Amino acid sequence: MLFQLKVLNRRNSLSQPKLTPREVLFLQEALSADYKIVNIRLREGEYQFNLAKAIASFQLELYFPDVKDIVKELYGAEKANDIRFIRKIQTILKKMEKSNIVRILPKKKPWELQRYMLSSFKFQDIDKNLVILTTDQQIEQRQNLLNSILSRQETPTAKLSNIKIYILVSMVSVSYMAIVWDIIQSTITPIIFVPAFSLAVVCSLILGKMLS
Repeated sequence: MLFQLKVLNRRNSLSQPKLTPREVLFLQEALSADYKIVNIRLREGEYQFNLAKAIASFQLELYFPDVKDIVKELYGAEKANDIRFIRKIQTILKKMEKSNIVRILPKKKPWELQRYMLSSFKFQDIDKNLVILTTDQQIEQRQNLLNSILSRQETPTAKLSNIKIYILVSMVSVSYMAIVWDIIQSTITPIIFVPAFSLAVVCSLILGKMLS
C-alpha cells in the first residue's frame, strides 16, 4: 500500500513525457518482450531485483529514470545525495546492463545523468527463477497509453508535413507559370527562365520524395 501511494504521488508530480521516436521504439520493445535469460540473480530483497522493480515502476509511467531518481525512490532523498552510494548503484546498474536487464539511454544534455530502462518486464535469472515485474493488465494499459501519446505527437507532425507539401506545390506552380510566361514572350530571358526552371526541378524532386 505504501509503495502504491509513493507511485501515485510521483505520477502526480511528473508531467506527461514527450518521447522521442527512438524512446517509443524502446518502450514498445520492452512492453512486448518475452522472458529474457540473464546471467545474474534477481532475488527479491537484493539490489538487482530492487533496482529492476524501481525502474519498472518508472517505466510503466513511460518515464526513464536516472540513478538519482531510482535511489530516491528506493532509499530516500538523503541517499540520493550520497555520492559514494550513487557510484555503488551505478556499478550495479552497469553489471545489469551487461546482463541485458537494463539499457542505458543516451543523455539528452551533456550535463545530465544517464537514464535507464528495462529491456523487458520478464526475466529468467541465473538460478532459473522466473521474474515478472508487472502484470499483463498493466502492460496492456501502458500500451494503450503509449498509443494515445503517439497519436497526439503524430498530429502536429502530420500538419507540418501538409504545410510543407502545400508550400512545395505552390513553389512548383509559380515556377512553371514563370517558365510558361517567359517562353511565350518574343525573347526568352535567361535570368527568369533558368532560376524558375531550377526551382521547379528541385521542388518537384523534394515533393516526390515526400509523397513516395
